[in-house]
Amino acid sequence: MDVTAGSAVVTGGASGLGLATARRLVERGVPTVLVDLPTSAGAERAEELGGKARFAAADVTDPEAVAAAVAQADELAPLRTLVHCAGRGGAMRVVDKEGKPGSLELYESVVRVNLIGTFNVLSQAAARMAAHDPVDGEERGVCILTASVAAWEGQIGQLPYASAKAGIVGLTLVAARDLASRLVRVVTIAPGTFDTPILARLPENVRESLGQMVPHPRRLGVPDEFARLALAVVDNPMLNGETIRLDGAIRMQPR
Repeated sequence: MDVTAGSAVVTGGASGLGLATARRLVERGVPTVLVDLPTSAGAERAEELGGKARFAAADVTDPEAVAAAVAQADELAPLRTLVHCAGRGGAMRVVDKEGKPGSLELYESVVRVNLIGTFNVLSQAAARMAAHDPVDGEERGVCILTASVAAWEGQIGQLPYASAKAGIVGLTLVAARDLASRLVRVVTIAPGTFDTPILARLPENVRESLGQMVPHPRRLGVPDEFARLALAVVDNPMLNGETIRLDGAIRMQPR
């Protein structure tokens, strides 16, 4: 699909993978709404990106806020592209160091943002796309979700995060089949170790060691590499129902 055929929504758009994707979309002339938390730098980032960019404050688990964000994009041009990057981490074990059960509250919170938030954003955006006429008679839109290699090789301490990302992988094909009759595609990208704000909190020596774990190229991924793949997915109408690993051939070790 021609990415310039309508508008786009990018969640997690204030930083990292989302910001890089929003930048690529704006450079292609696509009216783009950056969705991120009210406490984020989303408004500043949208202003930096120029006239094609807008900011919508929303928690991805809030149906009303997400509905308002996709409506804002739809007012700029028919919504055709969703790139959902918003998410969060949270370390825990099944049994903690004191021998107590892991925190159900933390587990539920991480899964809620990463998995339930994904469904909320996907369903809200897809409903908007389904209401529009098809582009070239072939498709109405494309929804790109973000999983992680942790969906297959979650490390110790990544229990809620890995569970949620595995859930995103699991819903991808089902959602693509579900939305096929509405001419809306669903594709998931599963990044490996990328240089994002989550990793930015780690010491430099830890970041360096993570980069050295990647077989080739032996470094952390950069957000623009994710963005380039996202736009390639939009451009190729035969990509549907697939989860694409973007990881330099890494296979994560237990810890």
